Amino acid sequence: MKNIQRFIEQTVLKPQTIDADIDKLIIEAKEHGFVGICVPPFWVKKARREIGDANIQLVTVVGFPLGYNMTETKVFETEQSIKNGADEIDVVWSTTSFKTGMNWPKIELAKLASLCHEHEKILKVIIETAYLSDEEIIDACKICADAGVDYVKTSTGFAADGAQIRHIKLMRENLPSNVGIKASGGIKSYAQAIAMIEAGADRIGTSSGVEIVKEAQSNN
Repeated sequence: MKNIQRFIEQTVLKPQTIDADIDKLIIEAKEHGFVGICVPPFWVKKARREIGDANIQLVTVVGFPLGYNMTETKVFETEQSIKNGADEIDVVWSTTSFKTGMNWPKIELAKLASLCHEHEKILKVIIETAYLSDEEIIDACKICADAGVDYVKTSTGFAADGAQIRHIKLMRENLPSNVGIKASGGIKSYAQAIAMIEAGADRIGTSSGVEIVKEAQSNN
């Protein structure tokens, strides 16, 4: 596939991330033409500075990686990340309130979507598919779409399982066309990335973007 790099968000979210990791991430994104980079909130301000005027979306995470923070905390995190220069917010939704059967996830996501869109930013929602049944994934997609989010994302990369082809297909079947899908978690090869895109993914979150692009170049 041509231009696979335009699907890739090169990611560094490990707990022991240091400034050199962020520098390397941005150098690689510029060199390979990745659509975006995803960094911890602590490093957003530095990443914004280092990206400069390059055409790279700056993505960060909120409520990460478990999602059971209070909504007020997620709102504050989102505000701070936008203030520090983030273009896109990947929020971990409240699995705990969803599993309890509360309407809270939709209320929370609607607040965050409104905040992001007010600042012309994008909101992606991590539903952590590893913790959900197929029926719950379908329900989650409906909640996200009704709340006005821009993308639904499979995984944090911190659960037992990451992105699965069948889950991407299921999500695509149950999301309106104006809501994108970000596949993330365990995507390490060109073949995996292509399979995710063919299943319906619009973005690929990975820490193996450089390897994927090199594989793509050797296959073409």
